Amino acid sequence: MSSAITTFEEFRDAVAGYRLPRVLLAALELDLFTTVGDRTWTIPALAHEMKVSERGLAILCRNVAMAGLLRKKGDRYSNSRLGATMLNARHPAYRGGYLDLIKSHWTDWIRLPESVKSGLPIDHDTADDPDWRRRFTWAMHHRTLDKAPAIAAQVDLHGAASLLDLGGGPGTYARAFLAKNPKLHATVCDREAALEVAREIAAGDPAGRRLSYLPLDFAKDPVPGTYDVIWYSNVLHIYSPADNQAIFRRALAALNPGGRLIIQDALLHDREGLFPADASLFAVSMLLFTEGGDTYSARETARWLKAAGFRLVRSLTIKGKTADWEDGLLEARAPGPRPEKPARRSRPRESSRRR
Repeated sequence: MSSAITTFEEFRDAVAGYRLPRVLLAALELDLFTTVGDRTWTIPALAHEMKVSERGLAILCRNVAMAGLLRKKGDRYSNSRLGATMLNARHPAYRGGYLDLIKSHWTDWIRLPESVKSGLPIDHDTADDPDWRRRFTWAMHHRTLDKAPAIAAQVDLHGAASLLDLGGGPGTYARAFLAKNPKLHATVCDREAALEVAREIAAGDPAGRRLSYLPLDFAKDPVPGTYDVIWYSNVLHIYSPADNQAIFRRALAALNPGGRLIIQDALLHDREGLFPADASLFAVSMLLFTEGGDTYSARETARWLKAAGFRLVRSLTIKGKTADWEDGLLEARAPGPRPEKPARRSRPRESSRRR
């Protein structure tokens, strides 16, 4: 949304924005892109293959083609490049984990009034399921596959010997930093179910030999070891202000003198805390899925960092099309001199504690 809604027609158009997303989700739910594959189809042949009506499929395919995800020539349809690869379950580039998460969000968002009334996530009475955690971790890997190398190429870690990916899930960012910095060692800290996925992903990666794993409830427990850099990416929004401030204090205690905490998140930047729009809308997801999460302004996050004892808080600039979030990186330094030589890394043992 690029401008304020001031007329009924603009309101109508904004509400009607659900139409194309629902068409695309229906295409995913019906395995349209996987069925089309690398072939060219008429509607009757494709409808027979998919076991759906010709009328319904003709209207669906017309709209998917209008969106550019199918190609239409005469009465025949074929996949676009994106449809044939990342949306096609038979292709190695398939992003199924993240696509499954997107599909589930449609029904989750329908339940928004429940969370607005209660202030609680929609499934607040359901215990964290390791199988769900694994699926979510794969989704986060698929979400960041392209972003992580682009961001790692722009965040200067020269001179750093050790990095902690705090709440790092699949370790996608940690491995991207390792690939960019051959002398770096990294540790991914998260729930054990998430770390199982991280180990699977890193198994075929030569940089994985420089990667360690730390199961830890860092929202409650001290972080063992010391590091030159702590990467805190897409975790800030999961926790309440009080929880994040406590995590910042634990992070500071785990940094070498002059070390850096780098935060990547959906940060708000205007005075009233409304924009960017994606950051504001992402707070709705936090209402639906977390006990106390939200999206926060860069200004208040910097204030929390300084209160925790950090110094020299500043924004980091990432090229717009490669950024995970618009103007979404903050860096804060621990007190003390910046190490001229890489500090010796203290590698924690894997513990049995879980977050």
